[in-house]
Amino acid sequence: MNRHRFLSNVALGAAGVAWCADLAIPRIARASASGSPHWAYTGAEGPSHWGSLAPAFSPCSRGQQQSPIDLTDADVIWADVGALAFDYHATPLRIINNGHTIQINYAPGSILTARGKKYQIVQFHFHTPSEHARNGKLADMELHIVHQNAAKELAVVGVFLEQGSANAALAPIWQAIPADVGKEKLIGSTTVNVAELLPKARVKTPPYFFYMGSLTTPPCSEGVRWLVLGQSIQLSQDQIARFRKVIPMNARPLQSLDRRFVLEQL
Repeated sequence: MNRHRFLSNVALGAAGVAWCADLAIPRIARASASGSPHWAYTGAEGPSHWGSLAPAFSPCSRGQQQSPIDLTDADVIWADVGALAFDYHATPLRIINNGHTIQINYAPGSILTARGKKYQIVQFHFHTPSEHARNGKLADMELHIVHQNAAKELAVVGVFLEQGSANAALAPIWQAIPADVGKEKLIGSTTVNVAELLPKARVKTPPYFFYMGSLTTPPCSEGVRWLVLGQSIQLSQDQIARFRKVIPMNARPLQSLDRRFVLEQL
């Protein structure tokens, strides 16, 4: 039976339960934190071993709401899960190569409003290839905009990046990518605004997928509200190659959906 029709009358209820669930508050992963167990994307410290590297990493192997996932039509339920409102502002370019990604730390004051809750940007970073898939297909890269609200709940906006035209909004970030792992760098008077990395053709209520998941890096904490935009943005082949020269691959394999719902904004 088609899940879209069978579950259409419960989709809104499922969305409400998901957004309001009393879940453990996930902590934002800090890859460079002192004393943190070393982990990687390949080899003996790769994703299949994350859960055994430290007790705190156990959700990576035992969790039942893990990310990323394949956003397949067969698993998606159409529902009115609420509009997204982006009130993003420019921030000084504070960039770090933490050994696992290129991350830009954001100044306070940029807000995402989702289903009546306000979340503030903490940082954004990139993965290659994409971590989420769409009907089995991975994109060339994926942007994750990480937000946190006053209750310490996390909401992450995911944006697919596909090879195409050069992306001018990425240029100042890509020029500043540190080759060496180290401390955060403040790049002079340069500012960036992650709003410029949202799909330009989006409408007032952009199509997006919502599901409850986890951090995609250790400790893989669950209770993360994922908002993956349905439209992608472009970047050039040279820009992809520039990133991969520093970070060759940093995507966790797809995880099982288990008994979760994936809701798509009507």
